[in-house]
Amino acid sequence: MTKKRGVLLLLLLTTLLYSAPAYAETAPQAPAPAIYLNDQQLQLETEPLLVNGTVLVPMRQLFEAQGAKLSWNGAAKTVTATKGDMTLTYHVGETIAYVNGQSISLIVPGRITQGYTMMPLRVFSEALGSTVKWDAKTKTVRMFSAIDYATTILSGVNLRSTPDSTSDSTSLQMLPAGEKVHIVQEVDAFWLEVRTRDNKTGYISAKPKYSDYTSASLVERQADELIAYGEKFLGTPYEFGASTDQTDTFDCSSFVRHLFLNKLSIDLPRVSYNQAKEGQEVGLNDLRKGDLLFFSARGLDIGHVAIYAGDNKLLHTYSKELGVHVGSFDGQWKKRFVTARRVL
Repeated sequence: MTKKRGVLLLLLLTTLLYSAPAYAETAPQAPAPAIYLNDQQLQLETEPLLVNGTVLVPMRQLFEAQGAKLSWNGAAKTVTATKGDMTLTYHVGETIAYVNGQSISLIVPGRITQGYTMMPLRVFSEALGSTVKWDAKTKTVRMFSAIDYATTILSGVNLRSTPDSTSDSTSLQMLPAGEKVHIVQEVDAFWLEVRTRDNKTGYISAKPKYSDYTSASLVERQADELIAYGEKFLGTPYEFGASTDQTDTFDCSSFVRHLFLNKLSIDLPRVSYNQAKEGQEVGLNDLRKGDLLFFSARGLDIGHVAIYAGDNKLLHTYSKELGVHVGSFDGQWKKRFVTARRVL
């Protein structure tokens, strides 16, 4: 009987011994830290990893949320991220990455886990120019990126999935007037790629009415488009007082108004005298394509307007013989010149 009790006791101890590790494995783990960028919580594709005090997060979200363009070589397991004039390269698994050719050390290397490429948050975020702070009280990671949200939306504009306004492009949301965005890049004369404060990326119209963003390169592109559109009307007959709801005839100011309204959504007054009150005055030595030049005509201080087309050329219309045409800015035009205004 004593021997049987001993066997039973041994079986009981063995059961307890082997059940303990199973209990430990199913014990609840500490929740993963929440990650915030510019006070907006990042919704990550998979939970962050905490390895020896280092937080690892999904690669693509880490870089793109902070304004970097990402390139991934799956065969070599190498990531290249670019942001402005900074280029970062890293081979997953190594403890060294390179920023513009200069090495930086990683305490914990990146790794591929369950199909996700996980990267150390702090070292790569700081390389991208962000500040990283650990909030011990709330157990959250807070990042503050170097992205500037300096562009202000002036009039409600759609944030689109692709840089076009056709039915193939989805409207992601309406950005209201006063909203601040970061300009990722100028796509072309008519579209800007932007990032919103809640880390959405999309495309908005680059036309001046929608935001206060401007640059020399964008203005030149838009002026080129304006001139090219105007040249489609070369030879169109001149008619004084031409109606603005048709394009079979133009006078000088209806022509200018039509181009700016239909190509760039800039709504100018109907007559040249009032158009000369728009925008900013510029000197003759500072002219650029797209500027408006005003001249005396028909006994009026301002009675004619032309668009400066570059290379001392004017795009305008004033006679039935020539209609819309490109002419030189010289002779009588220099004598009759009154002022130049910049509306673009």
